Amino acid sequence: MSTDNTSTLKSYVDSATGAVQNAVGSIIGSNGDQVEGQAKKEKAQAEYDASHATAKLPGFTASSSGAVAKDHPDRNAGSYNQTAGAAKEFVGGVLGNESLKQSGREQNLQGQEQEAKGQINDYVSGAADRAAGTLGSGFAGLTGDRVKQAEYQDQHDTGKTQQRGAEHDIVKQAEAKQ
Repeated sequence: MSTDNTSTLKSYVDSATGAVQNAVGSIIGSNGDQVEGQAKKEKAQAEYDASHATAKLPGFTASSSGAVAKDHPDRNAGSYNQTAGAAKEFVGGVLGNESLKQSGREQNLQGQEQEAKGQINDYVSGAADRAAGTLGSGFAGLTGDRVKQAEYQDQHDTGKTQQRGAEHDIVKQAEAKQ
């Protein structure tokens, strides 16, 4: 379990608080409030960046919280089918074999669909784990069960990592199509 529980929502709240303190300091002429407000905004940006920090590697994602999430099998299989399909399509084009070319095109499209299904599965599953982990951790905290609270926090962190991994791939694919 991470002791530095970064949160996107917390970063938004901290950023707004810093902006208000900076503005109030500017209005009343307090350099101390302005500097402190600016420091809060910068800390909030660092929290936001840490909340979204992931390392996307083939087959899994690791996050700054220390959580690791394995990709849904359809993501890897879909990626393989896209690569194999593109290779068949290329070879078919070079050889003038329309049947091989068409077969490759179809395999590539099927691979894209398969990978997208895996990404959706990972995104939804990650969101569900985040929600369950948050609720469970809160309840366990109220009852004083620190062991369960840590388990639920791990579930939250793994879900968040799984969701960020799917987001990473979806954004990367969207940028490639532009």
